Amino acid sequence: MARGLKVKPIPAEFWLETTEALRTGRVTAIQPNPRGSNYTFFVRVSTDSRPPLLAVYKPRAGEVPLWDFPDGTLYRREYAAYLVSQALNWRFIPPTVIREGPHGIGIVQLFIEPTGTYLNLRGDARYLPILERIALFDLITNNADRKAHHCLRDAEGRIWSIDHGLTFNVVFKLRTVLWEFVDRPVSPRLLREISVLLPEHATGARLTEELKELLDPAEVEVFHRRIRQVLKMGRFPRLDPYRNVPFGWW
Repeated sequence: MARGLKVKPIPAEFWLETTEALRTGRVTAIQPNPRGSNYTFFVRVSTDSRPPLLAVYKPRAGEVPLWDFPDGTLYRREYAAYLVSQALNWRFIPPTVIREGPHGIGIVQLFIEPTGTYLNLRGDARYLPILERIALFDLITNNADRKAHHCLRDAEGRIWSIDHGLTFNVVFKLRTVLWEFVDRPVSPRLLREISVLLPEHATGARLTEELKELLDPAEVEVFHRRIRQVLKMGRFPRLDPYRNVPFGWW
């Protein structure tokens, strides 16, 4: 967590209990989310053992076809990004599962009530460590859609990262608002942390098998290649202000 931010740590049980509830609970309410280019829904997920959870449901059937991503794969990319964040223990992506819902298979992700977005965080040195992690995560997962409102602050001051459907393309497509780190060295600690994602490490070997169930084999191979390149260069790349900014960046 960022230096200077006094945020209560999230216990490990939270992730286990919440993902289990999202995976097995009853979807008892559904409301369309008018924001976004794909059809997504706010849902209430209920179980017998805990209060209902508010979540975001993104069905495969609601994905708008794109010319540069295979049809019907965005929900799998969202979940793949979540698995990478869990493998790193960089738990800034809300609990996420793949499951059947009212409109078919898709992801269900815990809804985070925002009290601010990246626009409220930039320029504040307290947030630089967590923003650097998110920027590095976007680099290795090749996130083509890091908008300002995809980086949220909750009521406790914790920072969350959402909307990772446009990731893992084999072509370099990084588009981001996080320009604080362009062409700057990556913190050595973060380089050490991402090295465990390579398949020669136990963590990376397990992750690789999981990613192969979600992504094309070439996408998994290029994911490893990007990590090796970052470890070799030790810095964030230069970006083009005309090509590497997301559409509707706010």
